[in-house]
Amino acid sequence: MDLILWRHAEAEDGLDDEKRKLTTKGRRQAAAMAQWLRGRLPKHFSVVVSPAVRTQQTAAALASEFITSDEVGLGASPDSILHAAGWPRASQPVVIVGHQPTLGMTAAHLISGRDSQWSVRKGSIVWITRKGSENTLRAVLPPDLIG
Repeated sequence: MDLILWRHAEAEDGLDDEKRKLTTKGRRQAAAMAQWLRGRLPKHFSVVVSPAVRTQQTAAALASEFITSDEVGLGASPDSILHAAGWPRASQPVVIVGHQPTLGMTAAHLISGRDSQWSVRKGSIVWITRKGSENTLRAVLPPDLIG
């Protein structure tokens, strides 16, 4: 299984966290990462997205259809992220578009086997592949390296 953890791109400041929109830079970041992902993902993949506006806008750069789930929303846990992704048994790659610190915690758990808070920069992806019982870090990529 391939699991891509994608932190939302740069968003505007604001007090209502759920309604914060992408900035102009954020829209460019999302478009660049989406283009990079499209060149590497197979034809069929799933996208699961937080209900927050900035994650919805980030995901829309990659796919016109996606699943919105509170399991990957603000305040999600690594366990809820993995459940939403169908980890480790999903039949196709899954892209999770969510938030820090949960995405970093999820990546740390899958790669190191420890509870830790890894930093995932805005607009960046962490791509993890599972074959058999082994998790492999396939890519960690910030948008400024591709855009």
